[in-house]
Amino acid sequence: MEELKVAKKHFSKIGLCYLVGVAALFVLQIGLQALLAWLKPEWLENPNVVLFVLSFVPIYAVGMPLIILLMKKNVPAKAPEQHSMKVGQFLLAVMMCYCLMILGNLVGTVITTLIGFVKGGAVDNVLLSAVGDTNMLLTVLYTVIAAPFAEEFIFRKLIVDSTVRYGQGVSIVLSGLMFGLFHGNLNQFAYAFLMGMFLAFLYVKTGKLKYTIGIHMIVNFVGSVIGLSLVKALNLDEYMEAAASGDPNAVMDAIMSNLPVWILYMVFVFVVFAVVITGIVLFIVFRKKFTVEPGEVVIPRKKRFSTVILNLGMILYCLVWIGLMIWQLIV
Repeated sequence: MEELKVAKKHFSKIGLCYLVGVAALFVLQIGLQALLAWLKPEWLENPNVVLFVLSFVPIYAVGMPLIILLMKKNVPAKAPEQHSMKVGQFLLAVMMCYCLMILGNLVGTVITTLIGFVKGGAVDNVLLSAVGDTNMLLTVLYTVIAAPFAEEFIFRKLIVDSTVRYGQGVSIVLSGLMFGLFHGNLNQFAYAFLMGMFLAFLYVKTGKLKYTIGIHMIVNFVGSVIGLSLVKALNLDEYMEAAASGDPNAVMDAIMSNLPVWILYMVFVFVVFAVVITGIVLFIVFRKKFTVEPGEVVIPRKKRFSTVILNLGMILYCLVWIGLMIWQLIV
């Protein structure tokens, strides 16, 4: 019983450390937005400025460094044992992770679409809104370089190192949950939760963050750079106008005028479909490999949720993000 009390306090400290970092980045975002609205209101119409000033700076220059500082100072941690992955294993892991991302994104999109249908208005895809109109170099910096390095350290290494003593399964689920919630919207929560657990599993088993960073970078590059670049190049506005007219000739003209891009896009879709099918097959084939080991301190199955989640720090962390998700869905 005493061990469970100690564990509950331990997980509460983790939740509070992350909550303080989140609160700091929210305060900075609000402050910077107010400052821009006062000094340079026209900058708020520039998606590049909005992404860099209101997202990149608060998250990666303030929020995450503060989380690291608080965790290092207040929460004891011990990294898992290190093991290497072969190149073939890494490539299989990339396909499996990308499969989870696509399936999770599909689930999130279906749910938000249904919610939008019920409330009578579409629910914005926050990811597309954030990077869809930004400069490609900034998109690469944000999603392919900064996010994988920072997020893997914050949501894999810090969380796993500080919780693996309570069992690998606890670390994996908690890493995925906190990572998914941090995205702050239902569109991204579903796939970030699945990806987070998969990457946490890899880190637990290898003890090397370079593998999860590499996989994260590849997945983000394919989705946020290649995928979005092709969608932009399709000139969908012209196609949608032709489709709305009901004239099949106009639709065909819209496609033929941009045929090379349409061909590339269809090839991309085919490859994505093939990777998803391959990923599903790999999960089935290797399902027995996904085993987790108990930790030094074993939390009874019936006490895990109350110990890990039902504490002050974790409750507040979860409530903040769940509240934000609900607000985005209903406005």
